[in-house]
Parts: sequence; C-alpha cells; structure tokens
Amino acid sequence: MHIAMKGINKSFGGVQVLNDAEFEITDGEVHALMGENGAGKSTLMKILTGVYTRDSGTVIVDGREVRYKSPQEAEKDGIVFIYQELNSLEDLTVEANVFLGKEIRNSFGVCDKKAMAEKTREILNKLGVNIEPSEVMSDLSVGQQQMIEIAKALMVDAKVIIMDEPTAALTQGETVILFDVIKSLREKGVSIVYISHRMEEIFQLCDRITILRDGNYIGTEKITDIDINEVVKMMIGREIGERYPKRNTPIGEEILKVEALTKKGKFENISFSVRKGEVLGISGLMGSGRTEIMQAIFGNLPFESGKIEIEGKPAIISSPEHAIRYGIGFITEDRKEEGLMLEESIEKNVSLTNLDKISRKNVVIEKKKEDELVERAIKDLNIKCFGPSHECNKLSGGNQQKVVFAKWIYSNPKILLLDEPTRGVDVGAKKEIYTIMNELASKGLAIVMASSDLPEILGMSDRIMVVREGLIQGILEQKEADQEKIMILATGGVI
Repeated sequence: MHIAMKGINKSFGGVQVLNDAEFEITDGEVHALMGENGAGKSTLMKILTGVYTRDSGTVIVDGREVRYKSPQEAEKDGIVFIYQELNSLEDLTVEANVFLGKEIRNSFGVCDKKAMAEKTREILNKLGVNIEPSEVMSDLSVGQQQMIEIAKALMVDAKVIIMDEPTAALTQGETVILFDVIKSLREKGVSIVYISHRMEEIFQLCDRITILRDGNYIGTEKITDIDINEVVKMMIGREIGERYPKRNTPIGEEILKVEALTKKGKFENISFSVRKGEVLGISGLMGSGRTEIMQAIFGNLPFESGKIEIEGKPAIISSPEHAIRYGIGFITEDRKEEGLMLEESIEKNVSLTNLDKISRKNVVIEKKKEDELVERAIKDLNIKCFGPSHECNKLSGGNQQKVVFAKWIYSNPKILLLDEPTRGVDVGAKKEIYTIMNELASKGLAIVMASSDLPEILGMSDRIMVVREGLIQGILEQKEADQEKIMILATGGVI
C-alpha cells in the first residue's frame, strides 16, 4: 500500500498543531515517524485513520484521495492504529478482545467460541506469545496486553500498521519477538509506521525516517544516510551535546539502607544502600520486582519482613504519608494514572505535595506563596505552558513528567525514587530530566532509579542493581557495567 499525505493542516481551539505536514509510506517499509512530544506525530496519524478531520491538505491511498470518517473506515482499507494507551476491555478474555466486533458465528448466528479460540491461539503463536485465549486481560502484564493489541491488528489482515511507542511496556524478550514479527510482516509487504523515542530501535529496525517539529515537516531520510546526532538536530533544531550529562558529585554518607526486605511472591531478601549524591540504578526484565521494591519502600506495598533505615535510624513505613515524613519522594512509572491529576492545573498538582510551604497550618493557602512556588517550578524545570492554570492533560508527555518532578523536588526530599522517569518522553525532554537529576544529586539527594532503558541505566547510574524474579542478582559499579553483563544477570546467568 502506498500512502501520501501532503499539506496537512490542523488546529485545535485556534492553536495550530499541524502546519503543511506531510508523510509518505510505501509497500513493505518500516518507516519511523519522530519528533518531540507535541510535534504532531500522533495527530497526523489520527488524521490518516479518521479519528480527526483535517482542516486542509490531501491524503492519497493507492492513487485515490480519501477522507476517512472513523478508524473503522480506515481499518476496512487495511490501515490499523495501535495506540500507546492500551485499548483493551480488561474484564473480558483475550479471545473476546481479539474478536470484539468481528465475532465468528455459526449458521445459527451464535458465537463460535471454539473457532475464535483456535484462531486467537494461532495468531498468538505467530507472535511467539504463550497466552491462553481464555485468560482475562486484567490478569496479564502491560507488556502482554500490548502484544494482544498487535494480535488484533493482525486479525484484520492489515496492510499498514501504525505503532505508537510499541515497546514502552515490553520486556527485552517481548521486544525481540516484536521486532521479528515486524520484519516478517515487512517481508510479506505489510508497511509499519513506527513512532518511538528510542533511537536505538529506530536505527535497528527502520528503513526511512520522517521528522516533525512543532507541527512542521522537517524532512525524510534513509536510515543509512543519517546518524543519531543529525536526527536529534532535526527534531529539536539544535545540537543536544552529550545524551547523558556528566555528573561530578562527591558521594556522601549512607542515607538509605534496606535490609532483607521480603514480600512473598514479589521479592525476597532485598538488601542495598544508597548514599547522598548517588544515583543507584535498578535494572531487570519486566516482572522482575523492580517496581514492587520501590512501592514497598514508599509504603504502597506492605512487606512481611526486613527493615529500612534512614540516616542510620530505623524507619517505620506503612503508608506513603509515613514515607513522605521521612523525606522520601516517589515518581511512579504511570504518570497519567498515579502521578498527576490530569484534569487539574499545573498549580493544583504542584501545590498538593507542598501544602506545608504555601499554607498556614496546612489549612489556609497563602496565594502569594503558591504563585511564587509554581512560577519558580515552571521556570526552573522549563515547563512549556501558558501559565500555572494550564491543565496537565493538555501538556506534552515530557512537560507532564516535569510537573511530576516539580511536585516532589520542591518538597525537599532526602531520597527520590524514580520508576521509568523518561518513559514516553522525547530526546530533548529526556536530556532536561537527566540534568534535573544531576542537579538534585549535587544537592545531596539520594536517587534510586528503576528503568528498562539500558543505555539510560548505564548513562545515569553510579551503581547498578540487577533484579531477577524478586532476587538481587548482583550490584555493579558503573565503570565495570555494560549491557551484556546486565542482561546476563537479568536472565539468570553468572558473571
């Protein structure tokens, strides 16, 4: 299938989101669509698939101009969009989700569950996924649910599949499987629009790359004719320098000590320490227990045995409120569900965790202090917005994440737990978040960062703790660590 989009313009409420944007994809091509958060990538693809209507411009599919009125119309032509936000009905089975609206019926008009289960199993086997069709979606990991979304696309015999951040929630193994599936689809003539902030994936997988910046078309290049630095310059309009800014912070005394922390079925005998000014990275495959360990330290997940010490003294933490009193902040991996009140303003989000600084006895907010705090946060963190009243759901992903950081760093924590701090964030915002982390460490904060992004773990950590199936497999010094050693430990090997 050949698709050509030319001169696409789109505004929302008087704000120009796309300005003469264009995009082209041909048969059997894996084409990367890149740009910073808010560049217009998803909007352009939603116009292609009928989610949004374009203000002007043309969309040509196999020689004919189209204007799809809904995703269902686009799907009939073989164009399928797999969204970053999963679109599953969690109370239904895998089989029911795959066949939703496309049920196989027998001659009596009754759903043929056996046929649907067999077909579902066949597709999942092609994906290399060991999931039973009868399993309920809510019992699956986020990564497994992502693979079900891909299975749904294969169900409709798609000619073009748009994948928006498809590996953001996948394990290393699932990512390898996904790449094999994409390569197989390409060989069969299926085209893939691949939207991702992960540069390594783009250069490993894609044939061409199209860059958008602030809604404008910047250019299209063959992957073989461009390098990462040139892509970044096209995306943000300037050189970015070191992807992982250097940190020359003296490491201070121990501030957090965890001893033999255990929660059966989640993690066992977890012991480590973190010092002032140190960044401890936690690496491991999805489901290894990284998030659960951090949730336990923050009081969100009760543990059965073990102890936590802060500044050499026992800390009794059975709730997030207790953790906050001990000076612990936690930036969770799911900013949209757990990190932000999306419908509320930047001001309300930042104020919520800083009431002691802007109010009298946590009761009456002093407006002047609140305004000063929020305006300082916007300036210090370079949050791109029209002001403190800007609603968080109207910010780009990178700016949403900066608001989450602002919530915690102005509460003056001693220890900051970061779970996937740059997931779904563009390369420019990532660099800004890394700079914020370094500045916090330079002020003596101890940072614990769990991440599935190995270059990030290696680039930002002083030490790296590798977790597998709830057990610590090893702790590596930064100078001795590399991707191979981390993966050996993460998969049960021994160095």
